[in-house]
Parts: sequence; C-alpha cells; structure tokens
Amino acid sequence: MTTARQSPPDPGRTAFTSHPGFRTGRWLLAVPAHLAMVGSVLAVALSAAPSALVAESSPLPPAAAAGTTAPTPSPSPTTTEDRLVTASPEPTAARTSSSEALAALDGLEVAARGSLSDYDRSALFGDWVDADGNCVDTRNEILARDLTDVESHDGCRVESGTLDDPYTGTPIFFTRGVTTSSDVQIDHVVAAGNAWVSGASGLSPAERVEFYNDPLNLLAVDGSVNAAKSDSPADEWLPPEESFHCEYVATQIAVKAKYGLRVTSPEKAAMAEVLSACPGQELPTDHRNEDLT
Repeated sequence: MTTARQSPPDPGRTAFTSHPGFRTGRWLLAVPAHLAMVGSVLAVALSAAPSALVAESSPLPPAAAAGTTAPTPSPSPTTTEDRLVTASPEPTAARTSSSEALAALDGLEVAARGSLSDYDRSALFGDWVDADGNCVDTRNEILARDLTDVESHDGCRVESGTLDDPYTGTPIFFTRGVTTSSDVQIDHVVAAGNAWVSGASGLSPAERVEFYNDPLNLLAVDGSVNAAKSDSPADEWLPPEESFHCEYVATQIAVKAKYGLRVTSPEKAAMAEVLSACPGQELPTDHRNEDLT
C-alpha cells in the first residue's frame, strides 16, 4: 500500500500561527508600526519646510480673525516746499486788477441805467464857457489842443487846422465855415446823456456845467462818427479805430470816477474786456487840462 507524500512542515509555522485568526492579528499589530513610520516622515518634512510656509500656516491675529481691517499707515508729513507747490494761491490785487484803469473800474458803483425821459442837454448841462476869460471858449480850446497847424485870425477862434482823428485813425482837414465846421466836432467821451442816466442827476447845476466843459472828457473827432455814437455807453459803441479802444475806455472810467457816476453790469463787462487787451493801461488824468495853459 502506497503512502501519500506529505509536504515537509513549515519550520516557522506553529500551531498558533496556523490558526485562521493569525493573519488578522498580525495586520492589527502592524498598524501602529505603519503609523509611527508616517509620523516620522511628516516630522522630517515639516522640519525641512521653509519658514514662509510656517508663516502662512500660522493663525491670524485676533483683529484679522474678527474681520477688521488693519489701519493704513499715515503718509509721511508734507514738506513746506510741497505745500507751497500744491496750495491754492490767495487772490491778490495784481490778479484782480492788472492795470490802474481796471482798478478804477472795480471802484465804480454798478447799477441799472436811469431814464432819459426828463433829459434836456442844454437845460441840464449848459453850453461851452470861457472859464478863464481869455476869449477862448472850451470848444476852441480843444480844437487848439488837438489839431496841428492851427490858424486863428483873432486869437480866440480856431479857423483851420489838421486833426489826426483818434476815432478813425485818418487825418481830417478842418476849416471853419457854415458847411465845414461840423466836419470836426468835440465829443464828450462820457456822453452827457449817458452821464445823466448814470448819476449826474445828483450833481449840482454848476457841477454839470463843469462836467460838460471838462477837458479830461473832451476830444476833437470826426463829426459823422461822433453823431453815430450819440449817447451810447461802452457796451453799445466803441470807436472804429481799435487801437484807441483802451484809451477811450480808460478815459470814460476816469471821468465816471471823477464825477461819481455809475456803470451798468454790461457796460463794466465791456470795459473790462477792452482793458484785458492792454495790461498796464494807465488812467488818464487832468494832464489834458495842462495842454490848454
């Protein structure tokens, strides 16, 4: 009878290890060893990690954790030089009035224009006078002052002369006569009618006669242009010759300042616009009177 051949016994196997629950028990015993190995690996990795990773994993400070925003650092103090550059400059007289004429314009009262309904030039302002009694009335004094090559037969009246007309920039030959005398007229730069509606009603009769004969306010000009001007203020009429606008407006301002007359808002704006083209414009004075002596 043949005996079945048996495998030699496993020398490492015992009755205990041969038990079915041995493999399970062996796995359970190996788990702590595996966990210990993983922990060691993590410890090594963390010790080798850069400090930036550690900082990122650090907990937020209490203020940030609560959702509050950290205060923005205050900017460095502005230096005195920076303040001088960035600060808005204070207004000065040089900016508000760039000329003597503009400064005088700023000093005039601004008001609505009055009425001409009660205006009568000759009754209110009179006529030419011979203030110094030398036989030369104001009209002839202005002709003698403003014309060249003046001729007079009696020393009292101007018979002829040549005018370099400031309103047109053209020369005019003047000769006295019924049909020619009006070629050159004496203009009130501030017209008598405009003076009346600008406050001359408050002047005394003597002051109005003085105004009418004041050489500061008088110019020999082209007769037809003077007629076209009539009683117009600066916002309604200016001389055709643009180069004379600044002196014309400055003269009106000087006269109105002298007699306490007003300007309207449009009139003041027109004057200021003219003077903006001639910074440094001086204010005419009574020097024109000196030319008559």
